[in-house]
Amino acid sequence: MSQEESLSVFQAAIKNFLGPISEFLADDTISEVMINGPSEIFIERKGKIHKTEAHFRDEDALRAAVNNIAQSVGRRVDDSEPRLDARLPDGSRICAVIPPCSLVGTVVAIRKFSKTKMTFKDYLKFGSITAEAAQFLDISMYLGKNILVSGGTGSGKTTLLSLLCGRIPRGQRIIVIEDSSELDIDYDHLVRFETRMADQMGQGEVSIRDLLRSSLRLRPDRIIVGEVRGAEALELINAMNTGHKGCLGTVHANSPNDALVRLEALALGADGKVSERALQYQIASAIDLVIQISRLSDGSRRIVTISEVLGFEPSGAYNVLPVYHMERMQRGVDGRIIGNAEPTGHIPSFMGEIINHKIPFGPEKFEKKAS
Repeated sequence: MSQEESLSVFQAAIKNFLGPISEFLADDTISEVMINGPSEIFIERKGKIHKTEAHFRDEDALRAAVNNIAQSVGRRVDDSEPRLDARLPDGSRICAVIPPCSLVGTVVAIRKFSKTKMTFKDYLKFGSITAEAAQFLDISMYLGKNILVSGGTGSGKTTLLSLLCGRIPRGQRIIVIEDSSELDIDYDHLVRFETRMADQMGQGEVSIRDLLRSSLRLRPDRIIVGEVRGAEALELINAMNTGHKGCLGTVHANSPNDALVRLEALALGADGKVSERALQYQIASAIDLVIQISRLSDGSRRIVTISEVLGFEPSGAYNVLPVYHMERMQRGVDGRIIGNAEPTGHIPSFMGEIINHKIPFGPEKFEKKAS
């Protein structure tokens, strides 16, 4: 089925089966629709979750909607395969779990595809980052630093990764690998790969690890992995350590140190016959920066820490020092959180590169501001 045909089937499914949530899917201010059985429908708007009055007639009506969505993307949901995880023809992402695995009826989450292209100017306007921190990230991309974006679900990792990719200097060959194509990247020489699930016979699966291995033979300058969550972590670490500068990826973690430990755990699961200590040193050598992004209590997404990875300590810990960090937060009269990641006083180890490239961003930029 062609993309146009899939989109037509999906639009028909919305019209015929998704009536209770069609208005939410059409509302650009809503970023996610969450269905907890036929009687409970929640939405996320501006980072806040709200319960709606909408509902499906019954469980059968909701199951019929999910079945039709699955068919529109060439998937199936039944007792033998009670889970659905797919990209919809309009770019949105759907995840569904049906009974008996779900005890509250069919559960669905639809993360909508943003039709508005965000720029770093927008990022600054929203207060997600300061101008100087954004300039530092711009410089880091220009210098080809390997960066890991860390954060929780819905924290804005994919948006930030898209913005960083947009700052890659022209004239390079970029290969992007994703489970589901979500990154919005405007670049001249861009190759995109997407994984494929196994068919009904359990054949034909193509994983991120498979695609990463293939990408290494396709002369990439930079490799971008939408989300590192499996054995592909080892291949990405190896790529970073073998001359592929400026690689990027995201990982689910709550702090920069946790992100490195998670990357280590994922790589150990690759059965690469690498000792734990050797792998730890490889990770410390591969990753230059870890950006921690969070969704705060007011619904805003902000960069809370930009840390440099300086090596691995004999004591068994990664040496991670924050370059920018959000130390003080307060709530304004309008309920919004006030605060941003500010310089900590740590001067990055690649300050010499910044100077050698005659980039007007001197050591004084990293001085800690007086309280």
